[in-house]
Amino acid sequence: MKSTFSRLFTALALLLLTTLLLMGVVFQWLANRYLTTQAVTALEADANIITSLTQAGYDSEELTSEEFHLAMSVAVTVSDADAVLCDAQGKLLMCAKAPMGCEHVGMRLDKDYVQRILSTGGFTDSGVIGGLYQEERYMVSSLVKDSQTGTPRAIILVSSPVDITLSTMRRISETFIVVAILAVLLCVVLLMFFVRRESHPLKDMAKAARAFGHGDLDARVTVSGHHSQEVKELALAFNNMATSLEKSEYQRREFVANVSHELKTPMTTISGYVDGILDGTIPPERSRKYLSLVSDETKRLSRLVRSMLDISRLQNEETMPEEQKSRFDLTEMTGQVLISFEGKINEKNIDVQVTMPEHPVYTLANPDAINQVIYNLTDNGVKFCPPGGTLSVTVREGKQKLYVSVANQGEVIPAEELPLVFERFHKIDKSRSQNRDGWGLGLYIVKTIINSHGENISVTSADGETKFTFTLPKVL
Repeated sequence: MKSTFSRLFTALALLLLTTLLLMGVVFQWLANRYLTTQAVTALEADANIITSLTQAGYDSEELTSEEFHLAMSVAVTVSDADAVLCDAQGKLLMCAKAPMGCEHVGMRLDKDYVQRILSTGGFTDSGVIGGLYQEERYMVSSLVKDSQTGTPRAIILVSSPVDITLSTMRRISETFIVVAILAVLLCVVLLMFFVRRESHPLKDMAKAARAFGHGDLDARVTVSGHHSQEVKELALAFNNMATSLEKSEYQRREFVANVSHELKTPMTTISGYVDGILDGTIPPERSRKYLSLVSDETKRLSRLVRSMLDISRLQNEETMPEEQKSRFDLTEMTGQVLISFEGKINEKNIDVQVTMPEHPVYTLANPDAINQVIYNLTDNGVKFCPPGGTLSVTVREGKQKLYVSVANQGEVIPAEELPLVFERFHKIDKSRSQNRDGWGLGLYIVKTIINSHGENISVTSADGETKFTFTLPKVL
């Protein structure tokens, strides 16, 4: 299995080699074209000069053969070309480099070649010049005519070996290859460094994932500033995921521990009382009392199971479906909930202060769910309100929202506990292993219901008063 490093390195190396190959081919083609053009251009310039000299010599008849040869030699010296003068029939008369002893003197051009020059007046070509040279050459031919009659008098051939251009191309190619090899080696080193550096966080993520799988929930990925933005975002997403999983795992363990703890005491109580009745430890005349306690514990367990089912249902419905919502009077519902607590309120002699609009106030929500919210908050307020204390229930109208508050006098919640009051099984007094009035699920259910409606709930606790406030949409 190929690693990310090898895949990325191979891809970049192939891309680099392909780029250099394409550059080499294009560069070779451009260089060859440039050198060929330059060679032909130089030959054309020499041919024009020699043709002009030849034409002037024939016209004036004052230019000696020595002077003419000297002029031809000077003309081709710069371009390092060969120039020959032939008569109209193609017989070589003079060579620019050796006027008297040149091996070409006396040779004759092929008739077809001569005929082509006579018919075109001169042309540019490359290849083997028949009857004169055996190697391939770049050649420019020109025809000298009598200025009076237009009769062909001489043929000028200026040429240079193709090997010269090819030799230059070879030197250029060798230089390019050397530079390309050095560039490839340098790029390979840089690529190895770059790819290893970029793939290092990926290896760290794999290592952290393996550690996570083996139970190390503190594993995280560290990314330095020189990594790319994408790698940083991936590492950040991984760390956020790890944090979320760690929190979920912590909540799961805490949930299991809390459920086990909460079930342990009532189950032990029930088992102990029933065993005591069965084995005669508890006298028959007292059985009714202890069976009543067993019944209470059973009902408490039933309430726990019902609360757990409510939580499961609410968690499956993160957003309250619109078809489950309806329009209802919030003040009427709040009043009905307060009436249901009349017995407990009178038992503790609690002073209830109600502040609500005198007219109906309508909202759009799930009536049963909101009734449970108000019930849980009121039950919580009555439970922690001291005898003779004050319980306040307020419904206030805003422009687009309705604000419902339930406040009670009594011992305040410590500041460090406020962010945790809506957690499952959270109880303010940890020293009490069992709260006989609840399981610590009421406020969690309240927050879950309010959040499913897309609304907010908050809590404040100061100056001897604890207040819970939630919002609902206001409708006409």
